[in-house]
Parts: sequence; structure tokens; C-alpha cells
Amino acid sequence: MTMRTWTVSAFAALLTATLVFQGSTSSSRSVHADASEATTAVKPVEPSMHEFMEYAFEEPYKRLKKSMATEPADKAAWKGIKSDGLILAEAGNLLILRDSEGGDDAAAWRKLSAAVRDAGGDFYQAARKRDYAAAKASYTSLLQKCNACHNAFADGEHQLTP
Repeated sequence: MTMRTWTVSAFAALLTATLVFQGSTSSSRSVHADASEATTAVKPVEPSMHEFMEYAFEEPYKRLKKSMATEPADKAAWKGIKSDGLILAEAGNLLILRDSEGGDDAAAWRKLSAAVRDAGGDFYQAARKRDYAAAKASYTSLLQKCNACHNAFADGEHQLTP
């Protein structure tokens, strides 16, 4: 078998396998559409906002309070800061998906939650660059966004400090 014949045969086999796979997954998608929608619906694992905040936000905040007090000394210290920054930023996305407790203003909740996410994202990006001045500024901004939400939805309790 020549190289050209082998290449054409391999390409034809790959194309056939791709078409068969696509056909099976598209029919599978329509058969399981209802089940898929039910399993992908947003459903908090922990319905209590207090518990959610305590376990999703409090521990990364406590670690960052210590690690951001002085400029990180090495790559390992920055790795922990990046990790906690990313956790807090993505947890902001989770806040957007949740309802505030007590039926408060949903639009304000989403706006403040997005501000937390965005400030967390800025913090994470600054930490990725190992830019302590920018990381410190965005960390402080993140805490201000958290506190603004606490003012609006927790009667000013749980104020955070850098």
C-alpha cells in the first residue's frame, strides 16, 4: 500500500468514525434532553446563605488576610494567593446564581455579586503577574465590594478588613 493510499484510507476511516459519533450523540442529546435540563438546573448544595458564605468565602479570606499582609516571598506564596483569588472570583459567579435570603432586591443582589466577581478577577490577574502593588489594591477593592454587599443584605454585619 502506498503512502498516499494509506493516508486517504486513514482519512476516510476517521471521517466515517466522526460522522457515526456525531449521529449517535445528536440522537442521544434529543432523547436525554429532559434529563439533562433537570440535572443542570441551578440548585444550591447548601441553601443557607450564612453557611455558604462561611465555607465558600471565609477560609480563603482568612488565608489572604495573612498572605497579603506583606509582599509574598516566593512562587509558592503567590500560588496560594492566586488560588484563593480565583476561588473568591468564581464564588462571585455562584452568588449571581443564588437568590439573596429574605427575597431582597434581586437586581441589586446580582449587581453586587458581579462586582465581587469582577474585583476577585482583577485580584487574581494581578496575583498571576506577581504584582504586589496591583494585587494589594485589587484585594482591598474586593473587600470593599464584599462589604458593600454585606451593607445591603446583612445589615452591615460581617465587615471585612485587609
